[in-house]
Amino acid sequence: MNKTELVAAMTKETNLAKKDVEAVLKSFIDVISEELKNDGKVQLVGFGTFEVSKRAAREGRNPQTGEPMQIEASRSPKFKAGKALKDLVNEQ
Repeated sequence: MNKTELVAAMTKETNLAKKDVEAVLKSFIDVISEELKNDGKVQLVGFGTFEVSKRAAREGRNPQTGEPMQIEASRSPKFKAGKALKDLVNEQ
C-alpha cells in the first residue's frame, strides 16, 4: 500500500474529506519526524514505538578493493511493533 492508497482507505474508514485525511497524515509524519530528529521517542500503545537507533563509528572495507575505510557514526530511525500489532499480524 502506498501513500495514495492509504489516504483512500483512511477516507473510506473515517468518512472525512480526502484533503483532511491528507493533512492529518502529513501532520502525523511531520510530528514523528521532528521528534525523532530531536532524539525523542513516539510510543503508540498497542501499535508500536518509533525511536532513534545510534550506530557507533567503525571500520569497514571497500567491497571493490578490500581497502579498509572508516564508517562514520550515524543515527537511524527504527520502529518496534507493539504486542497488539504483532498478535494481529500473526493471527491465523
